[in-house]
Amino acid sequence: MSLDWKLRQVMAKKEIWSATDLIMVMEDKAGYSITPASVSKLINEKPKMMRMETLDALCTALECKPNDLIIHKSTNMNKVEKKESLQQKEQLKVVNNDRPLPPI
Repeated sequence: MSLDWKLRQVMAKKEIWSATDLIMVMEDKAGYSITPASVSKLINEKPKMMRMETLDALCTALECKPNDLIIHKSTNMNKVEKKESLQQKEQLKVVNNDRPLPPI
């Protein structure tokens, strides 16, 4: 699974160009207070996790929806699992000299 963080693009569409401007809009429209360091980190890095209140405040301030800020790109997990299982089988053959493992 891959997620793209589009906060900068959404800010640009709303002509919000700085962290200070975003803080002011969040306070005015959403009544949400956030530190400059936290906003700077949200703008410059993809968050690993986020409070729902923060996401709600961003969406309210920027007049957008969460899916405008977060874009999900699916990855094919089946290919990864099949590749891993093939590798595991090959390892078992080497370890067990092509004999089946005893039952558990």
